[in-house]
Order: sequence, then C-alpha cells, then structure tokens
Amino acid sequence: MRKQQPTKRTGSGKPKSARSNLTFRMNVLFFSIFILFSALIFRLGYLQIVKGEDYVRALEQTEEISVNTSVARGRIYDSMGRILVDNQPENAITYTKMPSTKRDEMLEIASKLAVLIDMPTDKVTLRDKQDFWIAQNREEAYGRVSKKEQDAIRKDNPKMEESEFNAAVDQLVRDRITDADLLTLEGDQLEILAIFREMLTGYALSPQIVKGENVSDEEFARVSERLTELPGVNTTTDWRRVKLSSLAILGRTTVPSKGIPKSKLYYYLARDYSRNDRVGESYVEAQYEDLLQGQKAVVKNVTNKAGQVVDMVTTFEGEPGKELVLTIDSELNAAADEILEKHLLRLKSYSYSHLLDRAFLVMMNPNTGEVLSMVGKKIERDEETGRNYIVDYSYGAFTTAYEVGSTMKGATILSGYTDGVISPNKVLVDEPIYLAGTKVKRSLFNQSGRYAINDITALERSSNVYMFKIAMLMAGRSYYRGMGFAVDPAVFQKMRNYYAQFGLGVPTGIDLPNETSGVQGPTHQSGKVLDLAIGQFDTYTPMQMVQYISTIANGGKRVQPHVVKEIREPSPDGETLGPLVSEVETKVLNYIDNTPAEIAQVKEGMRRVYRGTNGSARKIFADAPYEAAGKTGTAEVVYYDSKREYWGSGAISIAHVGFSPIDNPEVAFAVMIPWVTTVYNPAMTNASEIGREVLDKYYEIKARNVATDMANEKGQPKILPAYSDDLIQETEEEQTVR
Repeated sequence: MRKQQPTKRTGSGKPKSARSNLTFRMNVLFFSIFILFSALIFRLGYLQIVKGEDYVRALEQTEEISVNTSVARGRIYDSMGRILVDNQPENAITYTKMPSTKRDEMLEIASKLAVLIDMPTDKVTLRDKQDFWIAQNREEAYGRVSKKEQDAIRKDNPKMEESEFNAAVDQLVRDRITDADLLTLEGDQLEILAIFREMLTGYALSPQIVKGENVSDEEFARVSERLTELPGVNTTTDWRRVKLSSLAILGRTTVPSKGIPKSKLYYYLARDYSRNDRVGESYVEAQYEDLLQGQKAVVKNVTNKAGQVVDMVTTFEGEPGKELVLTIDSELNAAADEILEKHLLRLKSYSYSHLLDRAFLVMMNPNTGEVLSMVGKKIERDEETGRNYIVDYSYGAFTTAYEVGSTMKGATILSGYTDGVISPNKVLVDEPIYLAGTKVKRSLFNQSGRYAINDITALERSSNVYMFKIAMLMAGRSYYRGMGFAVDPAVFQKMRNYYAQFGLGVPTGIDLPNETSGVQGPTHQSGKVLDLAIGQFDTYTPMQMVQYISTIANGGKRVQPHVVKEIREPSPDGETLGPLVSEVETKVLNYIDNTPAEIAQVKEGMRRVYRGTNGSARKIFADAPYEAAGKTGTAEVVYYDSKREYWGSGAISIAHVGFSPIDNPEVAFAVMIPWVTTVYNPAMTNASEIGREVLDKYYEIKARNVATDMANEKGQPKILPAYSDDLIQETEEEQTVR
C-alpha cells in the first residue's frame, strides 16, 4: 500500500508578524513604566531634597496644646437638687509666655503691671528675693565670691560636675546677700517680684494666672485698656469655688495660687493639667475629680521661625465639668446634725466625760446603698482661749473605728446559725461565766441567776452570755463552771470571716477616699474570742455598722454605700438640672449564708428590742407611730486616742443600730458615741434617743417631700436654693480635726 505523504502547508507570514507586534507592545509598556518610575523618583527627590526643609519647618511651626481657659468646675447638689457647691465668676489677669520671650522682657512687663494692679507680696519667699536681687545686681553679687574661693571649691572637690560647681558658687553668692541688700526690694520692687515669680511658673504658650483673687473692676479695666503694651498679658474670667454647706465630706479644692499638690504633681501633669489648676484635695471633690474638672480648650498655636506665635486656632472649645447629684438630703442632714450636736454637748456637760469628744450618725437606704445622711461632730479646744468649739467630722464615719458593743449581736447569732452550732429558737442558759484564771463574765440583766433563753430573747434583753456560748460552741467547747479555755487562734479568723459577710472589719466600698477597715485585736489570748462575740474586741466604723444593719434589714444583701446618686451635664439655664449622663446603680457585694427564716428570726428579736416587754430600747421606741427594729450597744473599752495623758484608762462607749419599716425597710441608721463616760451609767440612753429622734425627723421630712420630689414627671428637675446659710470660700482656712 502506498504511504500517503503529508500535505505541506503553504506559509502566509502571519506568525512572524504577530511576534513582532507583541515585542513592540512590550517595549512600549516597559518604557512607560520606566518613565513613570523616573517621574516618581524625581518627585520624591524634589520633595526630600528641594522642599524637605520647608515642610519640616512648616510642621514645626504648628503646636497643639491644651490651654487653661478656666472652665467652670462641675457643681454639686443634694438629693433634692439643692446647691451644695457652686462657682462664682471673678476677674483674673493672666500671662502667656512665648517660646522666644526673654527674662528681661518678662521683667519689663512685670514692672508695667505693677503700676496697674496691687499685687500681694505675702507669697514672696527669701529665695525669691535673693534670686531677684542677684538678677538685678549680677556683677556685684558674683563679685563677692573671689576667684580664690572658687578655686578652693574645685580643689576640695576635684570630681565635681560643672553644674554642682555652679550651684556651690550660687549658694555662696546668696549667703553674701545682706538684709540691707534685700531692703532695696521693698515697696514697688517687691510687687514687681511678686508678679514676676507668678509669670515664671507657667509653661511656654500656656496661660498662667498672675492675679486671680480680689482683682478689682478698676484693675481689670486698667489692664484691659493697655493689653497692646503688655505682650502676653490678658484679662479673663476665673472661677472661685464656693461651698454652701459645712458638710466636710464635700471636700475642698486647691486655689490657683497653690495649684496642684506636690504629692500628685506628676500624676496631674501627665493628664494635661497646669501647675496652677484647681484640683480636688479631699473626699467628693477628690474622688470625682475626673468628672468635675471639665475639659480645657485646645488651641493650635502656629509659630514662625523665630518662635513667635503668628496664629491661634481653637480646635476644641472646652466644656465645663459634669455636675453631681448626691444621695444626701440637706434638710435631713441638717436635722441629724442638730440632734447629734445637742446630745453631744449634753453628754459633755456630765461628770466623768473628760474623754468624750465625738459622735457619729449615718443613715442609709438599705436596699440601694444611698447614704441619706452622714454626720460627725468633734469637740476641739482652742489653745489660745481655752474654750471648746465643735467642728464637722462627718468623714470620721468611715475613717475612724471603735468598739461597738452589743449592736453586733445580730451578726453573732446569724454566724452561729451558719456555723451550725445553734438554730432558730435554740435555748441556752444565761448564767455568770466562770473560767479558770479569769474574772467572772455575765450579762447586765442577770448578775447571779440562771435563765433559759432563746435567740430572740437574747437579742431583746441583750444577753452577753448567749453570745459567749455561741463563740464557745464555734471553738468546739461546751461550758462548765471553772473550765479552762484554750482555743485554736483559727477560731478568731472563722468568726471574722462570718462578720465580714455583713461588712464588719472589711471596707464597705463607699465612694470616698481614705476608708479604714478598723483594727483587729491580737489572737494570743483565747478568752478574747468571747469579747469578739459581743463587740468589745475588734473595732468597726459607723459606716460598717450601717452596712451591717442594712444587710439584715434587706434580707441578706450586703449593699455598697455611695454618696453620689447621679452624674449630669451642666445646667443649660441655671434653673433646671442638666441632662442625665448616668445614674449610680445599686451594687450588691455579697449575700450572707443565712436562710430567709433565720434572718426573719433575728429581725423579730430586734423588733422586740423596741416593742418587747423587756426590750432594752422599749422606753424610747415603744410609742413610735411606725414599725422599726434595732439593737442597743454598750462597750467597755480602754482609751487610746488623742489625749495621751489618759492612755490606758477605762471608758464606756455607746451605740445603736436600727431600721424601718421592718418588712419593707427604706432607712437604716447607726449611732456611735465613743468614750462617753469613764463610769458606767445604765440610764445613759442617748444613742437610742438619737435614733428615735432622727427616725421621727426622717418620716416628717419624707411626708413633706412627696409633693416636691426631684424626679417628678413634669420635666427636668429644678435647681433649688441651698438649704443652709453657710458660705465657705475656697480661700478660707479649713478647720483641721486632730
């Protein structure tokens, strides 16, 4: 078979042409990329080499800083909208130092200002005077230190740094300045110095208040008219902090002349504060500083090559601080204040009251933790006149602690339930307790007999022995006369752990600084565990006591106390409160390990304290027109406080805790009066009387406030005038409690 030869295709030339066309296109593409990259490189080179310096300079010309524009600090109101802390506008004169400003130029401006204003010179220090005199007489000043003396300094300290050498010479120069030299700075020169020192304290481009207190309208006008002659000087409005209540827990702010406290200088400077800014120094003002302070304006300063400001652009206008509405009712607090002071002075007039100097009362909503009233009074003695006077010591309610006596017996019984050593209605015998090597321990109502009582009666009659026997059972011991009593120290901690569930011996969490937890006694003496069970060993604060009784009142929730109720925006019109930002929510810290039935049992015992036939407070509360329950307390203590000459003396402290109503409680309270006498007096019922009087006042005010409740539905709540006539300027000296 003949093999067929493949047919030869005739070439047309198209493949060769296509390849040539593709090559051309690729060359054009690569050339275009080359041109684009060359242009980009050329542009980058132009920006970096030719224009780079210009752009860097332009960047350096713009500096954005926070400027102290004296924004109003947030106001503080009570729970009804009454003003407690306000701001008063006042004239102020400021100086802003430019980066290029020299000292001689500042001194010239200070000299011109001294003619226009009266500047106080009381803050000028000796060092200020010396430095100022040296600056004005530099050649003469340094001429008083010979070269021989300078050489001697170097010879004695051959490894001394140049800065150390200069400091040593400067000190010699200051030492050679005489009183006669400094006398030349009297009068106008001293005023110039006072102004100059204030100008120096500020940062570049940041306004510094030169005079912000007592600037008269005439001074303000004189300086305003000559601002063109005073580069950097400006007239503006500053704010003075004014307290319309003597309540110490409101705290204080610093004044511009003092500025930031040294202890917190770097903390605040890191947060864009200026050295002369007002800051909260104590309590509410300090605790809520971040909210109250407000935000300064932010200004972008554009400077030229010489460092001169050529333009100022405000990028943020600034805004006043947030405003706080407290939980405290001014009217209730004022009434409680008056009641407590009346009883304190009455008790002080009795014999054997030389150790008595203070008293406390705290009222709280047991369900929310809102502190309705916090009162503390302390008697101080004027060293010059020898007379006593009373100061507000409200912060002592959470910063000081005392033995509380029988008021804590409710916690002991509930702890006994939790530990399983007793149950509701458990009967124990109240009898004098004789332990080997110790004095007899007994209940006040039973000096020699033997009475079978249950837990409710133990609370009603305030049985010490019932509590002693609970503590013994927790330690694994059963009482018999003459027994030895050695227990494991761990028993102390077990009982303290139970008490801590109620807030006793641990921080309450109140939103104020410097809270104390109290003092725990040593555990090397076994018998002290019995004293612990009746409130005569560890110490507790009045705030802990109101948290404890609230925990029982509300059914077992330990609620965190707080004095701030709401945070609001600044008032838009000065007549109504600003929009609500946030409301402080109720915070439950823990639940106690007791059943509702067990809690109800203790509440019944506390009701009988007021209403029972043998109730320890029956005489005070039996005729109350409302349901209430509570517990009295008396503690035998050893005095160790401010009067050192009486250290080691025996004293009696009294206390009272209570709540109302019983089933749906809305108010709880704690009264504490330490070292009321050095001789026990069973008729001393002042703590119970205070409790009755403040509860009466609470219900009276509540009935009157129903129609004027701040949170009515008609619109934004109104701002009300201050309840008291107090007017405390920020510059006034604070009464210090010793």
